[in-house]
This record gives sequence, structure tokens and C-alpha cells, in this order.
Amino acid sequence: MMNLSDPEILFIDSTHPLLPESLEQAGFICEQYPGYKYNDFLKIIGKYSGIIIRSGISPDRQFLEKAVNLKFIARVGAGMENIDEDFARSRGIICFNAPEGNRDAVAEHTLGMLLVLMNNLLRADTQVRKGQWLREENRGEEIMGKTICIIGYGNMGSAFAQRLSGFGARVIAYDKYKTGYSCNFVEECDMHTVFNETDILSLHVPLTAETDYLVNNEYLANFSKPIRLINTSRGRVVKTSDLIKKIEEGKVTGAALDVIEYEKKTLENLENIPADFNYLAQSDKVVLSPHIAGWTKESSAKLAEVLVKKILENFRAK
Repeated sequence: MMNLSDPEILFIDSTHPLLPESLEQAGFICEQYPGYKYNDFLKIIGKYSGIIIRSGISPDRQFLEKAVNLKFIARVGAGMENIDEDFARSRGIICFNAPEGNRDAVAEHTLGMLLVLMNNLLRADTQVRKGQWLREENRGEEIMGKTICIIGYGNMGSAFAQRLSGFGARVIAYDKYKTGYSCNFVEECDMHTVFNETDILSLHVPLTAETDYLVNNEYLANFSKPIRLINTSRGRVVKTSDLIKKIEEGKVTGAALDVIEYEKKTLENLENIPADFNYLAQSDKVVLSPHIAGWTKESSAKLAEVLVKKILENFRAK
């Protein structure tokens, strides 16, 4: 454990009050400057030992060069793509995230999107509100008996597999960086099995150089059966234009997207919206939500609890 002689922590984004309250009880000094922008933070970052962020700014090389006393960065969430982790590590800065805090929320949301997709609930709801009573046209399919493939078997993927355990489906998973995780909830498999046996594909990978546009035309063309696709990871894992091609070809029979490649880095809105997004918005084969899979009342507190524990396991206010 490291003693911090200057235990000042800068909160760049708002968080659950449990986080600053717990750190202050442990002797840290927590400061926040609502309304500050990137350049404002550059002027003051030099005095802080730790920073708490969500997605408001990106601690890039320029930022970290100014952070001469920084010992840790704590990300209130799972994704770390807005942090220059390599450069941070080269300067001895520890980076924390908190996927344990919102994995249950993501798992439940993913399951909810799957049920909406399988039972045509979005389309049926719209029709009934218009006085249309179309039963045969909205005949759904059961999860039971389907092969559901999880790509990325970390906190989110494993939590989703657990939620699926009562549905009578075969659940398989592929993770490039893990082995030996087969259990009562999931069967570890290779990509040959993924491409040949999947009915439903659910993405749970971080956004990295390897996963940027991982799911593109070539990737989707490898599936031997038509599939349904769920993405609750990061928008740029899926190339939207290629997904649309496969929907039009019938290779993808439905998609549930909590994330879109056109999201701003702050994850709060969309930017430079192209025609492809309008296609998704108008398609009754697509279910959309605004990056809220991990965004529950409970997860807000859990994320704070996880980060408090990780910080206090590594640092102490002197």
C-alpha cells in the first residue's frame, strides 16, 4: 500500500455521493469543479494524486504529462478506451475501473433486449397502440433450444450467461484471452464452433485496437446460420454499414443495440449522424437503447463501492 503525502483527489465527473464521502472519511481531500473543461483541468491537474473520471474528458498523453503527481486514475465504469493506459503505466500511474459494479445491470438489460427481439415486442407494442391486432405477424421464437454465443467472457459476459441458465438454451462463449472457464452456465468454444452453431450472438468485449469494427462484413459472413445480434459493449465493435447489409441480406434477422458507433466520447449523445443510423431507427428488426445497459440506480452505488475498495486497497492518505 502506498502512502500519499498529498492525498488530494480531483473529481472530473459527477459520481454517486458514496464515492467522495467514503474517500473523505478515509482522509482524502476530494475536490470538484463543475463546468471546467479539458484546458481548465490542464492548469490544475499537477497538484492531484488521483482523479475520478467517467467519460467527460480523455486523460491523454498531454494531460498525463501535466499530471506530475498523479498516482491513480479511477474510471466509474468498465470501459477504459478514453484513457491512454500505456502512457499512464509508463509513468507509474495505476488505472482502476469497476466492471464488477455494473455487470448485473448489463446482464439484465441484455436479457431484456433479447426477449424484446425474440418476441417482436417493440413492433407489437407500436401496432397495438395504433389499434392494430396482428397476432400471426408477430409470432415470436423461444430462447429454449437456441445456441447463444457470448463473445468476451469477463464480468459482463459471465453475468449474462448466469442469467440465461434457466432458459433451456445452449450457451457457448469465446474469449481470446481466457481458457478453462467452462461451468454450469457456459461451454468454452473456439471460433469454428461460434461461426457454425450460433443462433444468437452477444458482444461483451472492451473497445481496443483488436475489437474496433471486429464485427464487420467478413465476420458476419462467416456464420453458417442466420443470427440475431446483441451489442451492449461499445458501438465501434460493430460496423453499422456492414450490419445493415447483413440485415438486408437476411444473414442478421434482428439486432439489439444499446451502443452505436456514432456516440460521442462522452457517451451522452450521438454526433455526425449518417443515413445508416436512420435505417436502424426505422427498422422494425432493430431494438435500440441509449447506452443504458449498465445505467441503473443500483449500479451507480455499486460502481462507487467497487472503486472505493480498489483505491483503499492500494493507497492511504498520510
